Amino acid sequence: MTDEPRDVRRDVRELGTLLGDVLEEQTSRAAYEAVEDVRTGAIDYRRGSADGRDPVRERLAGLDPETTRTVARAFATYFELVNVAEERERVRTVRRRQNEGTLPDGLGATVDALSGMDDEDVADALADVRVVPTFTAHPTEARRKTVKAKLRRVADVLADLDERRLTRRETVARYDDLEAEVESLWATRQVRRRRPVPTDEARDVRWYLENTLFDVVADAYDALEDAVGEDHPTVDVPDVLSFRSWAGSDRDGNPHVTPEVTAETLAAQRDAVLSRYDAELDALAGVVSHDGGRLTHTDAFEARADAQRDAVPRAAETADDRHPEEPYRRFVHLLRTRLDRVDDLRPGEFDSSGELEAALDDLATDLRANGHDAVAREHVDPLSRRVETFGFTLAALDLRDHRENHTAAVAAVLDREGVDYLGLDEPERQAVLTESVLGESIGELDADGLADAPARVCERFDALADWHAEYGVEAVDAYCISMTEEPSHVLEVLYLADLAGVVDLPEHCGLDVVPLLETASALSNARDILGTLVDDDAYGAALEARGGLQEVMLGYSDSNKENGPLAAAWDLHRNARRLAEVAADVGVELRLFHGRGGSISRGGGPMNEALLALPPETATGEVKFTEQGEAIAEKYANPRVAERELEQMLDAQVRARLRSLTGEATGPKEEWEAAMDAAAAGARTAYRDLLDSEGFVRYFETATPIAVIEELNMGSRPASRSGERTVEDLRAIPWVFSWTQSRAILPGWYSVAAGLDAYLEGEGGSDDCTGTGDLDTLREMYEGWPFFRTTVDHVALSLARTDLEIAAEYAELAPPPLRERFFPRIESEYERAVELVRAITGREELTGRAWLAENLDRRNPYVDPLNLLQVQLLARTHRSEAEERALRLTVKGIAAGMKNTG
Repeated sequence: MTDEPRDVRRDVRELGTLLGDVLEEQTSRAAYEAVEDVRTGAIDYRRGSADGRDPVRERLAGLDPETTRTVARAFATYFELVNVAEERERVRTVRRRQNEGTLPDGLGATVDALSGMDDEDVADALADVRVVPTFTAHPTEARRKTVKAKLRRVADVLADLDERRLTRRETVARYDDLEAEVESLWATRQVRRRRPVPTDEARDVRWYLENTLFDVVADAYDALEDAVGEDHPTVDVPDVLSFRSWAGSDRDGNPHVTPEVTAETLAAQRDAVLSRYDAELDALAGVVSHDGGRLTHTDAFEARADAQRDAVPRAAETADDRHPEEPYRRFVHLLRTRLDRVDDLRPGEFDSSGELEAALDDLATDLRANGHDAVAREHVDPLSRRVETFGFTLAALDLRDHRENHTAAVAAVLDREGVDYLGLDEPERQAVLTESVLGESIGELDADGLADAPARVCERFDALADWHAEYGVEAVDAYCISMTEEPSHVLEVLYLADLAGVVDLPEHCGLDVVPLLETASALSNARDILGTLVDDDAYGAALEARGGLQEVMLGYSDSNKENGPLAAAWDLHRNARRLAEVAADVGVELRLFHGRGGSISRGGGPMNEALLALPPETATGEVKFTEQGEAIAEKYANPRVAERELEQMLDAQVRARLRSLTGEATGPKEEWEAAMDAAAAGARTAYRDLLDSEGFVRYFETATPIAVIEELNMGSRPASRSGERTVEDLRAIPWVFSWTQSRAILPGWYSVAAGLDAYLEGEGGSDDCTGTGDLDTLREMYEGWPFFRTTVDHVALSLARTDLEIAAEYAELAPPPLRERFFPRIESEYERAVELVRAITGREELTGRAWLAENLDRRNPYVDPLNLLQVQLLARTHRSEAEERALRLTVKGIAAGMKNTG
């Protein structure tokens, strides 16, 4: 212990020392020395005091299987602790900059954006805004829940050491706690023995909603209210945040997500949120102990109190006996009683969460009327915000499945009615579906006798009616269709929902039907798809019943895998703008749902930057996006980090909406769009040329650990759609995960240089990028176009995290002819991309982010040994059980070291 200020270096050093002590105590001396030899050898090479990596390779190659496993585990555990230390540094930085007023973004920028506007315009803009993070169960979280819980405790101890004024004795006790947690972490199995099931994944997502976001959402609202109130004190901040989930309801490619799983998820979420409300009301009852003789109640409060008494008269008598002179406590007692009856058969339960919210608002108003504003502000308003945000569902569920399964189900149902659905062309399919939805229904949802896929779809829609009856329409009110290509794919879901009784047009439609556009053909055909649907009598009526709002999901992952990063980014941006134009033309409101992954290549990265880079036409105020894998833990495990993330998202969306309303945001110049057209076309050609080259799949299989990743117990969903090993069939997550493990990160940058060069050469530019006119255009685009700047910056991040020297180690695993054919090609594209990014941005450092350079400098010497060990293990044709476990640990360790999987 020292008196030096705490920072990330100190935290890393102390945690590393504790881990070293545990290694020395809990393992053999030989294992401890092996870890130290490998660690110092890797550092020496990175620091330039060693000529090569041969000493590290030789030390690793000479280890026995058990020591090999210990070495892999030691480095993997180190990164888990480093990640906690870096999270603590982020919190430390945010707190310091908040005090200084120097946060670069967040709600301080919101204040500036609202300055000078009149209250009515501000209120109108806020009324449009809604930010909807949607948590998915995609298999990119490599850590066990038990491990995450232990790391959370380490984080709590670091927070105490950092933020609390402790006595020396208390400080010693905290260090003892830290030592115990690191020792326990080492003794805990790091890799799952079994593959998680969907209910495990739903439980994991629920933890973040229940234990972090439930608490911090009120703080985020407080911060937004303070920002708005700085210049506009009369403006009320409306409901601008809501949360959704796919965990337990996403059936696409996952046969384990059954109606029973979804029902269990709904029940567990409701139980969780009701339990949190009950605890909050219990605490509130201890606060509102006001003497009734000193109070004068509002008419609204008295009417609400009478309604509570009428709903549960026997409980009202009990409340009278317990709190005869304390009307607020009686009121809260009845709220708890009614809340307790929400999920059982006793009368008197709340009909909806809105009723509880209204009761809390009446209580707050009455408190204020009696001069108790502080009590209302600190104890009632936050709970009311939580009820407003989480309802009785905690998070609404989106259903999702592949359009092929819906087509098969519709065909099977209609076949019983003598209709050859599969034999119809697209217009004929639309006509049959529309006729059934608007007229007398054709067919029944009877799964008996159907093949497996159609039967599952029918069972799901049949269960949907029960879920609406039990949990309310708002609990499951969106259905996403993967790989949508035609209007009939959307109408099929509407048809099945009509058969289920959750659609009864024109009065009622219980679902937003959400096409997911992810292929180049679907994105290019987006105008026809949406235009045809709006013109369809049945779907038009459904839209009207849903308030004229059409949600469309854009798939980043498969778009990238199919077209490469530059072409996919431009396609998504351009088609988002087209969708906004079409929505405006046909008179519907558009809500874009961005299917972003955790990695840069799958649309990941800072969400606030992404929101501000979207086309101005799409800033309708409502935006929805997926959060998945390790990104959920990184953003939402720590309450302070979670609050900061929410504030940044809200700031970005408020500012984007204001720019759209005021006309401040303008579209790109025509020459910039032409440049992107040329670059995207060239990039797509180069990318497809690589993927379609003979032998490339085999190179991918041998130069990355894809075979190991497919066998990991990371998620409940299979790694590929059909079990075949093709790039097309492979899911985007293991595709990116594999390249990230090998440090190539090819999906984040490959073909970008080829695309930009196609533009430069096509416009008469030069290859040497030393100041041609066309390069100046790219520089102007970077400075003046948020989309292009964000795209280039994301490419730069992927390039900075790439290490082709390590990637070359993996390339050596490929057959020589394939290695000689593909690796020089990859290397050349990388080097040219680095050159162009530097030329466009004017930076010597790729990213211009000092924290990233420091982060990589701290991490690389410790990731390298895991890569070298993984290569050695992959090269062995026969591995012992200990070596197999070591190999899986290297995957986990590299994922922690790269802070990214897929």
